[in-house]
Parts: sequence; C-alpha cells; structure tokens
Amino acid sequence: MKRSHGAFVRTGALLLVLFALSGAPAHAGSWVSGYYTNPWGARGFQLWVPTGYQPGEALPLVVALHGCFQNPDQFAGLTRLNQKADAERFLVLYPNQAMISNGTQCWNFMIATNMERGMGEPSIIVGMVDWVKSHYAVDAHRVYVGGVSAGAVMSSILLACYSDVFAAGMVGAGAMYKAATTASGSAYAMIFGSIYHPDDRGRDAWACSGKPRRQVPVLVLHGSEDDVVNPINGEQAVRQFLQTNDYGDDGADNDSVPYRPTQVRYGDVPGGRRYTVKDYVYGGRLLVQKYELQGMGHAWPGGDPSYLFSDPSGPDATTFMWDFFKQHTR
Repeated sequence: MKRSHGAFVRTGALLLVLFALSGAPAHAGSWVSGYYTNPWGARGFQLWVPTGYQPGEALPLVVALHGCFQNPDQFAGLTRLNQKADAERFLVLYPNQAMISNGTQCWNFMIATNMERGMGEPSIIVGMVDWVKSHYAVDAHRVYVGGVSAGAVMSSILLACYSDVFAAGMVGAGAMYKAATTASGSAYAMIFGSIYHPDDRGRDAWACSGKPRRQVPVLVLHGSEDDVVNPINGEQAVRQFLQTNDYGDDGADNDSVPYRPTQVRYGDVPGGRRYTVKDYVYGGRLLVQKYELQGMGHAWPGGDPSYLFSDPSGPDATTFMWDFFKQHTR
C-alpha cells in the first residue's frame, strides 16, 4: 500500500495542471492557479506571488485556509493577506475546497481520515506545499499555516500531524485537534466545546507527527461572543497545544511547559474592539499566544467588510498573524 501511494503521489505531481505556467515562476505580484491530486482526491489552489519576487531568493510561505462558504479569492479579499505579502515579502498558498467534496465549501475536519498524517485533505494540502517548494524559492524553515472557522480547525490538524512542515500556525475562530471525530460530535463541539480533555488531544497531536522532540508555536484568536464556534474551543486549543509542546520539549508529560500565561496584556483600537492577550513563553520563546476580542462574534477582525466573516472594526488579525509567524523558524 505504501509503495502504490508514493507512486500515485509522484504521478499526481507530474500531472499537476498549472494554467499558462508550465512550471516556470510567475511574474511578481500575480496569481497562479493550479490543481493537485493524490490518492485521497484532487483540489484546486491559488498561489499569490508577491511583488518583487526573485526566483533565487527564498521567501516564507503562508498557507491560508478559507472558511465555509468561501473560496481563495474571497479569503484573500477578507484578510487583505496579499497586500501584507507584498509589503513583507512572502508567498501565499490558498487551497480551495471543492463543492463536490463539501457543498458548503467547509474543509472536512469532521471526517476521521482527515485527522491523520498521510491521509485525506491534509495530505492534499501538504502535497500542494511540496509543489510550491519545487517550483518557487521557498524558505522551508519558514512555512506557516492559518485559517478561519473550518479552515482554522484544519490548521490545527496540519500543525498536529505535520509539525515537521510548519514552523507556526494560527487558529482563528476554530477548535483543537480532534475536538470531535464524527460529524455529529463536531456539531456538538462547536456549540458546547469538545467532550475530550485537551491534555489527551495534546498527546494525540504529538503522536500524529511521530512523537518528535519539536515544539509547535500557535496563535489562537477568538471572539468572546462567537455564537458559531463556542469560545471554549479557543481555550481548549490553547491547552491542547501547550500539552503538545510539553511532550515536544522532552518527550514526557511533566508540565515542563507552563500552563499559565507568563504575561497578560490588554489592548484596544480606536473605534474598534478591546482585546486580551495571553502569552505563554518557554525558554525565551513565545510558544502559544491567545487573543480574545471582546464582543466579537464568528469573524476575522479587521477584515474587509464586503466579505463573509468580517468584523471590520479591528484590530487587524492579519497583522497579528504575520507578526506571530515571523518570530518563528522551524
């Protein structure tokens, strides 16, 4: 089985369709559209190549995962991530959920095969990352993943099972790894929080990447009035990744990584929302950071108001995300 899977992946990579590209780098400041397939399925993607891109200069790569009822164009518009990429010089990969796979364009985080390494939708997304690395100058030590809603839950899965690929990630209005393992359980978890203990899921996440001596920096962002994904899911995601990092530190569950924030800060934006920031620092490194935005529902703060999931009053989640990412290399 393993041999045929690898052969199929190689074949899928060779057959990948890139519109008007033929494997050559695109012009700077432009979209590239493509299609990736492996034994677990096929998905389209869009890649933003930032202004000033030079083929010989390795840039960071951000994988941006849209939410339900969205596509790459809409997520890029909501977050203004391409403008940030132009200003800060990084590539952005936007995988696209096919409507044939989910009629609401949600990533299928609730299906068990999508919660393991080398399987399902996570394997397709990582295959896209590998394709970008093979065709563009990418700093493999600075590959990041982040998303909103269903895309945020898929980000949790990718961070858990591919910690050797991603240097850091963001979970925006999402949930922890394996918050539920069925569709009905996922619906319950979104409303009430997971029935599973984050410490148990923290160990499961560490195991999914092969029990490495490696830590996984994560930014968690959630609105205090989210009525789609209960804010308790944000707290559970923080605890789960702290536990994952506890194991990743020395291979043991010994509370070597602190479970209490090392710093709590408060901020606000003129005309926008107040927020609380909790930092979890270990060994001089910011491992987990939690933003709670007061009064915000299920949204991307600071987003373009013409798109779904926007809370335009701010602060700006895109800036928070990139500021967190650029502190970390793998």
